[in-house]
Order: sequence, then structure tokens, then C-alpha cells
Amino acid sequence: QVQLVESGGGLVQTGGSRRLSCAASGTILSIDAMGWYRQAPGKQRELVAVITRGGSINYADSVKGRFTISRDNAKNTVYLQMNSLKPEDTAIYYCNANIATPTNVWGMEYWGKGTLVTVSS
Repeated sequence: QVQLVESGGGLVQTGGSRRLSCAASGTILSIDAMGWYRQAPGKQRELVAVITRGGSINYADSVKGRFTISRDNAKNTVYLQMNSLKPEDTAIYYCNANIATPTNVWGMEYWGKGTLVTVSS
């Protein structure tokens, strides 16, 4: 069974930095896009950043220039380096990945359980 496990959340002051990690485990054939989403209290979940296996990247306008997404294909891991954090970045951050397995060779979408990032003002 495939699992995505996030780590790195916590409390950080405005202007500070935080690095999130998300590791995929299980019987995995391949991973296409991996990304980070977030959901703030009372708001809908939104895309933060996504990276394809080939390295193409897209960011939400709100994080461009502050956040950097990267991945280690050998480790099935995606990272999100967050700099210059603002109180409005406070949210639960979820990892997302499209993963092919022996029982679903075309791939399906998986989600992690989320990690909370709180930015204090």
C-alpha cells in the first residue's frame, strides 16, 4: 500500500524559514507529478507548488520567489523550502503525488495526511 508521509511542520516566526519533506513508500513503479497543497482555516485547499518527474515546476503566485519545490526521484521524496514566511502562509500543508503501482500501472492520486505550519506575527 502506498503512503505519503509529510514532515517538517511547526511554529515559525514571520520572516522565518521552514523545510517540508514528503516521502512516498510502498510498492511503487513510478511517480509522475508531486506537489504541495495547503488549506488554511475556513478556506479551500489550494495548490502551492508542483514538480513533474522531469523537473517542470509551477508555483502559486502567492509563493513565487519565496518557496522552492524540489524532489529526489531516487528517494521518492519531494521537498518544499519556504522562506520569508508570512502569517497568511499558516495552513495545513498536504503532499500530493501521482503514483503508478503494480495494481494501477496508469497511476492514481495519493495524498498525505498533512503537516501544520503556523507562522506567528
